[in-house]
Formats: sequence, structure tokens, C-alpha cells
Amino acid sequence: MAAVRKTTAILTLSLLLMSFSVTARPGNGGREGITPEELKEWLGYLASDDLEGRNTFSEGLGLAAAYIADQLKSWGIRPGGPNGSYFQRVAVLGVKTDNHSTVAIEAGGQKKTFENRSGITFPANVGGKRTLESSDIEFVGYGLDAPLAHHNDYEGKNVKGKLVVWLGPNGPQGLEARTYRRLLGGRSRYATEQQGALASIGPPVFPRQGGGANRPNQGGAGQGQPGGGQAGTGQVGAGQQAAGRGADEAARPQGQFGAIPIEPPDFTTVQRLDSQLAPSVTAQDEFFELLFSGQDVKYSDLKEKAAKGEPLPSFALKGTKITINLDASYRVVRTQFTRNVIGIVDGSDPALKGTYVAFGAHYDHVGYAEGEVVQTKDGPRRAGAVGPVTESALEDRIWNGADDDGSGTVTEMAIARAFALGPKPRRSLLFVWHAGEEKGLLGSRYYADYPTVALDRIVAQVNMDMVGRNRDDKQDESNTIYLVGDDRISTEFHNIAVDANGALTRPLKLDYEMNDPADLEQVYYRSDHYSYAAKGIPIVFLTTGLHPDYHHNTDSADKIDYNKMASVGKLAYEIGARTANLDHAPARDNKGPRLGKGSSGKLKS
Repeated sequence: MAAVRKTTAILTLSLLLMSFSVTARPGNGGREGITPEELKEWLGYLASDDLEGRNTFSEGLGLAAAYIADQLKSWGIRPGGPNGSYFQRVAVLGVKTDNHSTVAIEAGGQKKTFENRSGITFPANVGGKRTLESSDIEFVGYGLDAPLAHHNDYEGKNVKGKLVVWLGPNGPQGLEARTYRRLLGGRSRYATEQQGALASIGPPVFPRQGGGANRPNQGGAGQGQPGGGQAGTGQVGAGQQAAGRGADEAARPQGQFGAIPIEPPDFTTVQRLDSQLAPSVTAQDEFFELLFSGQDVKYSDLKEKAAKGEPLPSFALKGTKITINLDASYRVVRTQFTRNVIGIVDGSDPALKGTYVAFGAHYDHVGYAEGEVVQTKDGPRRAGAVGPVTESALEDRIWNGADDDGSGTVTEMAIARAFALGPKPRRSLLFVWHAGEEKGLLGSRYYADYPTVALDRIVAQVNMDMVGRNRDDKQDESNTIYLVGDDRISTEFHNIAVDANGALTRPLKLDYEMNDPADLEQVYYRSDHYSYAAKGIPIVFLTTGLHPDYHHNTDSADKIDYNKMASVGKLAYEIGARTANLDHAPARDNKGPRLGKGSSGKLKS
């Protein structure tokens, strides 16, 4: 028996050495080591039916995580999670809130305090307790920065550190509300997170009309509608299954091990509950009437103009003071677990290896339909669909997510392998495969609040989401890549990205249309890079754009352009390598978005 064990051990060691000698052979690492063949092999598994659509809390996502970790280990990449693991457990919390936040106004010789849900409404999650006061209050008209619609209420204004007020739920004339819904719904977030306002106060963006749907959440970081999923800290659906369980379950005997229904949460989050979130307040007429009572223009006139979509003035409110008291207590009623996958390639410079260039992609998708094909008055339909069903693929119950974001997942794997087996840059490289992006950037938001590497040691982040197709399947997009966000925090980082593309054997066409503040899809806020950007880290987001199979059950691996995906990988590799070899971190000048449709080239620092 001992002899058998010894022989087996020698054979295993020999096979491992043979494997290492093959994978580490010269030319297999570095930028040119990123090949279409390996991308196709890995995606063939990750986007297969075996993984059942990689939904966030599913066995399929667990299989995907294990697969990625096994590859990292085979390439000699160091585990980057806690306790020497490749995995960081992400706790997704369903939270009940008792929110006693208030807004007090001193205006026109009057004083009044408005309580939450009495003239004003706060998001369920207002972060940690604190009080903010401001006499520096700016009315910014419709509160929109929409260059594509030739409308900018912030032009010539600096509202950093000020309290911003805006009106007009549907925006001005000429700006179609349905088309610009994301822009209209994101005005509070834009004021605080992009313009640096202390807080934002506005009306309900999409009020109920004849029993219609509730308005979208207007909150700050984590309270928009990123990706194809729900909000990270907004009021989302975790716990709704528990709330909707049958009465028979609720009526079961409640012994020591009896089934106790889970209390429906008010919001779901992965972030710290004591975070300092910029206040985002929704107000009613009574509030605005008092707020504008001491001004030269009446609220009734402003409201009438806004209702007609007419031009609104902008001005500083005189003799007015607002005090916002954020006072909420939180109680966790549900906890679910998922995992980020993390690996590290150590840098070569002893003085710089303690700093990092991060790479990211999300490896989850939306899962599969549990229901069957049923006959309806409109013909056969798939019950329980988790996304749009392509008419010709009604029998296909699995949403494979090959491009979204299997493509980014395997491209990040190829980049990690290329660095692991090739020359090491001066800085270290952090690779994170985020879970739960489709549910509201869960994995990246968790990492940003609970990092395994201190955030002040991360000098930049490169994120990839949907990098394997052409936008709208247009053949003339075959060499196009869309860059988002690289100019907003660091001009120098943007210029690094441009130079990196120029260094490629076959440079890609860089398109900045989606970087425009008026981008109708608001892409800057909708993938994992934003969790890092919200913490002040320079980012660049690479994507090849949406197409007819986006979130459909026909987003399959056979439709991927692996040659293009390899080119995107080489660009991302080169951006990371150049940044990691700098003797300084890219300067953070925070000049905001300056590139949009038709823009190209480097910017002056």
C-alpha cells in the first residue's frame, strides 16, 4: 500500500511538473499570450448549460467560481481572499429601517421641520446618523446636464459642497421623458456624486398616474438601477419570496425547529450601514412653497413653468437655511451569501509592489426559467422567464450570459494568466471576479466597503463587461471598443489608455459616446467599475456595447467574436501594464467627463 502511494505521488508530481513546463514555456505569457483559443475554451464551459445561467445564489455560480479559482491556482496566481483563499464571502443583507430623518427650513421669516413621509421622503437607507446644515443653497432648474439634448443647468456653476434643489419631474420641452428616463431618474445622484453637492432635494421623478408603477428610487450611490438588475442599496426584491410564501407555511407549528417566515426587508444592501451617504430627499408642494417663500420668484410660478417644460431660472436662495438630520436605525432580517473570486500577481519592485492595479469583471448572470412553455391568448410563452425570450428559442430555458459577462470573465482570466506567466510589472495586480452585478453591483460594492487590499493602495481599476460582440451586431463595429469613465477622475489615466491602444499591433477604434453625461443608458453607473469610482479610484470601463441578445436566452457562446475579445484583452493588459510600471500613481485631478460622441485622443492635463 505504501509503495502504491509513493508511486502515485511520484506520478502526480511528474504530471504537475510537465503541466508547469507546458504552461510556463516562453511566449505563453505577456500581452501576446492572450489568444482566441483559450478564451473560447473557457467560455465554452462558463456559458454552457451545465452552469444553468450562473444566477447569484445558485449552484451554477459556485461551479463558475471554483473553475476560475482552479485556473488561477494552476497558473501560480496567489489567492487574494481572506485566510489564503481565492474566495471572499459577500453577505447580502435584507434590512428593516426605522427612519426618523428630518429636514428643517428657515426661510421667509418662518421655521418648520418636516418629518420623513410628511411632506418629504428619504430613501430607506440614509446611512449613518449625522446632521448637515447649509445656507449655501442653489436652485438649478431641472437639475440636468444633457449635452445631447443641448441642455445643461450646471453650466458655469460650481455646486460643490452646496445643497442643490431642482424641479420638473419630466424635464424640459424637447427632452422625451421615456428616452431620457435614466437621466431624469439619476438627477440626485448626478448632483451629489458628479457635481459634489452636499445634498439634493427634488420632486418625485415619476409620480403615480392612474395606479401606475411606483417611481424609481432616486437615491445616491447604490440607489439607481445599475446593470440589468436591481439596486444595491435601494428597495429591492430580496425577501419578497419570503413575503409571498403560502399561508400554509406561515401556519405551521412554531416549535424549536419550526419554519418561521422571513420578515420582508425595506431594502437590500451589501454595504456598511454606517456609511456617510449624501442625502437625497424627495419633497412635496408644502415643502417647496416654504423653501421659496423668501425668494423673488414664487414656487407656484416655477412649478407651472416646469409642468409646461418651459425654461427655468437658476439662482442661489437668499436668506434660507436647511438642516438635514439623518436618523435611522437598522435591523437585519435576512442574510444571503455569495462570493467574489480574487487573485493577486505580485509586482517586481520592492518599493511599489504594495500598490495595485485592479482588474474586474462580473461572472454572474440571471439564471434559468423554472416554468414550462404554456399556451396563452397570445400564443405559447415561457413561464418564469428571467429575461426576454427570443421567439425562435422558446424551448431554451437557460440564460447562458456568454457576452454578459462571460466575455469579460474569461478575458480577465486571460489577462491574469498573461501577467502570471510573463514579465512582472513593478506594481502588483489585483484580479477580482465580482458576484451579483446583475442584482445591483453586489460583489463590487461589497469589495469597495470591505476590501482585501486597502483602497488607498489601488491606483486604478480596469473593468470589462460585454466585450465579445459588436454593438447592435453591426459589422462596421468589428474593431470598435467603447471606453467609459477614464477621463473623469484622472486625465493622466485617460492618456495612458490612449497610448496603450496606440502600442497594440492592431489598435482598436476607441469610441467615447457612452462616456457622455447624456448617455441615455447611463452606462457609467451600471457596471462594477462604478463601485471603485465612487471611492475616488481612477477607472476605465471597456465594453463593446449592447446587441439584440442582451439579457435574452440567446446570448450564447457561438455568437462571440473571440478574435475581437482577444484584442480587447490585449488593450486592457497594456493599460494595466503601463499603469503598473509608472513610478507614481496616476494623478487624480477630478475634472469630470470631457469626452463624448465624436471625441478622441489625449487630453491636456
